[in-house]
Amino acid sequence: MKKSDRQLGMDVPIVRRDFLQGVALGAGLSLSGVAVSPLFAEAKPPTASGEDYPPARTGMRGSHPGSFEAAHDLRDGIVSIDDQASDTGEDVYDLVVVGGGISGLAAAHFFRAHRPAARILILENHDDFGGHAKRNEFHVDGRLMLLNGGTQLIESPTPFSAVAARLMSELGIDTAALDKKCTDRSIYEHYGLGDGVFFDAETFGKDKLVVQDKETREGFEAFLAECPLSDTAKRDMRRIEKARTDHFPHLSSAQKKDLLSRMSYQEYLFEQLGADRSLIPYYRHVTDDLWGCGIDAVSALDCWGVDLPGFQGLKLTRSATKRMGYTPAGYVATGGSPTFHFPDGNASIARLLVRSLIPGAVPGNSAEDVVSARIDYGALDTPASPVRIRLNSLAIRVRNASLAGGGGDGVEIIYTASSDGSGMSKVSALNCVMASWNMMIPYICPELPAAQKAALHKLVKTPLVYMSVLLRNWQPFVKLKIKGVYAPGCYFSSFELNNPVSIGDYRASRAPDDPILVRMLRTPARPGLPERDQHRAGRAELLVTSLETFERETRNQLGRILGTAGFDPARDIRAITVNRWPHGYAPEYNALIDDDTLSDETPNLAGRVRCGRIAIANSDSGMAAYTDSAIDQASRAIQELLQLG
Repeated sequence: MKKSDRQLGMDVPIVRRDFLQGVALGAGLSLSGVAVSPLFAEAKPPTASGEDYPPARTGMRGSHPGSFEAAHDLRDGIVSIDDQASDTGEDVYDLVVVGGGISGLAAAHFFRAHRPAARILILENHDDFGGHAKRNEFHVDGRLMLLNGGTQLIESPTPFSAVAARLMSELGIDTAALDKKCTDRSIYEHYGLGDGVFFDAETFGKDKLVVQDKETREGFEAFLAECPLSDTAKRDMRRIEKARTDHFPHLSSAQKKDLLSRMSYQEYLFEQLGADRSLIPYYRHVTDDLWGCGIDAVSALDCWGVDLPGFQGLKLTRSATKRMGYTPAGYVATGGSPTFHFPDGNASIARLLVRSLIPGAVPGNSAEDVVSARIDYGALDTPASPVRIRLNSLAIRVRNASLAGGGGDGVEIIYTASSDGSGMSKVSALNCVMASWNMMIPYICPELPAAQKAALHKLVKTPLVYMSVLLRNWQPFVKLKIKGVYAPGCYFSSFELNNPVSIGDYRASRAPDDPILVRMLRTPARPGLPERDQHRAGRAELLVTSLETFERETRNQLGRILGTAGFDPARDIRAITVNRWPHGYAPEYNALIDDDTLSDETPNLAGRVRCGRIAIANSDSGMAAYTDSAIDQASRAIQELLQLG
């Protein structure tokens, strides 16, 4: 062990795991210091008693080991399927759903609304339901602590459709009321915590954390004075952030928007505005959280749409679908949806859907008590239940087929519970919804027309990493007067204290001596390439990055930034969970590469066409990385199947 690693705490026995050929290495410790049994391979199915509880697993989560390898073998032609699958012997299902994320769970919910007696099987390749709505759960001396491992919050740039709004109501989710009742922003305000920017020595010449206040001129000037930038760069940052110059005075608002849609934000700032190019590293990652790539791959128009700086003087008119706007009082509706963050992100929505489908698996009866409910994973897949959720089950062949015994048209589904594709099982259904990642569907459904396969392959998802890091306390944040940090030159481009939400029996950390969870973001895009090529390169990087690397980078970055306030990564980090998503956000329209594609020609429309009794859902098929899109696409897919009778 290198000395630097010892100083970082890489040898400290925290709650973590790594894997070698599918075997877990190292025993964990409970957070109170009491020894517990080692945790084993992630693909191990949960027991009926709830041991090895999926939401509480640490280490490499998201697309965890065992959840995707067989899919890659299928893509590469390594898996041979013909005549290898054994029939489970189960009766024909009315519906099989491939994918247990919010779209797949919603599809089952909608189908049952029309056919209450229907028998439904949901196949999910991960060891937990929810898809990207992943829940990270920690227990600290009897206290439950939660963070989203994927989908962060309920929000949308447009109002929810009637279908999505009705489903939320059926689940008991009143977004605006929950936000008002449960979100306590005064906790961090009480301690005067703001946002900081960390300038790293490798990029900016010296390590320096600067607390930023860009709202007032005085605050901005104080921030600018502390930045380790040249006078020229400071002058141009002032121009970008505060100037109200109309750079295109002879163009109408519509003409300006058209122009901005055809240039990247980087081109706008550093060619149109002529800003000093030494500022590129500073602004490069301001788009990470929304688009998963840098400013060279996102249009200037999109950046104007989310209120990034540089457009103050253009006098552009807003459309009726402006995103949610943030004020010190919280999120306010400006044409988009109401917004709320459950402590575990939208994993609570997935839990509520499971409760509606399999009531015995999820105790409680409200959107508030579901947050602290303990799932009975043993109840998810029982013969007596009309709806079953089968975890660790990756679909590798779905095809239209005549049902045995003259049962008419139906669908045959072959799946595997092993990472190498062996041990295949087969079930049959009258209908099937593919609520999985759309770009993988051509390999699973080879009978699709070539043009439809080509369209599905274009739906490239955004890779990203959400780190959940449990800290002993948050005193260093109070001493530095920060609640979040933008670190454009670092491995993780930002991190922030957990949102202060108390709901039901769940309570947020209120005192600086309390343990707290920190969310860190990495988007492994490759600057200089078009957006989707950046994402392909980032996906390849994520799949070969070890848990050890993620942990080392986490410890190093938090130590560098918080160290001046007494933070010691070897002492103060209590647990680390890596939520790795090589296929993360759903793809969205990008004017820089999609050019003048008409709204009725986007690849999701050709890709989601029903094939026999196989319908296609998931937010990918809506080309919108939002939960309401996942719900809407589930509803559409079910309606297509119901019309067949």
